[in-house]
Amino acid sequence: MCVGIPMQVIEAGEFSALCRGSNGTEQVDLALVGPQPAGNWLLVFLGAAREVLTAEDASLIASALEALSAVARGETNIDHLFPDLTGART
Repeated sequence: MCVGIPMQVIEAGEFSALCRGSNGTEQVDLALVGPQPAGNWLLVFLGAAREVLTAEDASLIASALEALSAVARGETNIDHLFPDLTGART
């Protein structure tokens, strides 16, 4: 299974960008989304950006991924990690 991770561009390049996500920094291929300025959020699959995200969408995806990790650890109280579904947006 391939899961997209939201990452923020910290150093922009023409064909790739240094991005920061929950697992640290990595060089990301921009072939499918084109050059992106520093500060933009990207949805990254296996080192390649597939979509440009808003900051809000990046936050919602990061929360959903945290919920998956919590469930894998056996936690059941995850409703707060889905503010878009529970009406608890911050």
